[in-house]
Amino acid sequence: MKRFVIGNWKCNKNIDDARRWFDTFASLYRPAPGVEVIIAPSFICLADLAVHVKGLGLDTVSLAAQDVSPFPKGGYTGAIAADMVRGLADYVIAGHSERRRYFHETVQDVVNKVHEAVDFGLRPVLCVEPAAAMSQLAPLTDIDCEKMIIAYCPADPLTFRIPESPDKVREGIGFIAEMHPNRAIVYGGSINLDNAAEYLALSGLSGVMVGAASLEAKSFAGICNLAGTH
Repeated sequence: MKRFVIGNWKCNKNIDDARRWFDTFASLYRPAPGVEVIIAPSFICLADLAVHVKGLGLDTVSLAAQDVSPFPKGGYTGAIAADMVRGLADYVIAGHSERRRYFHETVQDVVNKVHEAVDFGLRPVLCVEPAAAMSQLAPLTDIDCEKMIIAYCPADPLTFRIPESPDKVREGIGFIAEMHPNRAIVYGGSINLDNAAEYLALSGLSGVMVGAASLEAKSFAGICNLAGTH
């Protein structure tokens, strides 16, 4: 089973910060067979990092857009269409709880974003929450994208920085696997270097999605190196 470690920087780091982060990360990360690292920087960093990552020789590291427009290119001021991201990133995060909560994104908005991403060759990382997992997943059951990743991201651990117990995570990924048996599933919710190994060891889990702990290159490299041993 392929393993994924996803770092979501959210609204942090300018281009210089991002370059320094990758320079440090490259010196500490130990690539392992079957492990792919995905970093989601801010949009302003994507174009620069697409070049910088290649220059560092980080062949097992991919970039992701933190979001994408639910609409194609056109008269949508401030939006960034999937077609504009193609060539800069391989993945796009869709449906993160912060987007649903603070930007009032609906299930249909997320469905549209996933379809836009897939149409232009981007691999969605679809975030779902326990209480709404069925309604968030059902409209995408037939989507033609075998490489889509489902991120099980309970809202409370993201808000209060207290990770959900491994038993609860096991229960959640089991429910998702029943609906999407062939999808990679990762857990996101207050993952850090101290607790990552416990979650990486869970049967049926393909990896982790890291928020705050991904902002520091040393701790994130440590999590990535752990993934190569589980």
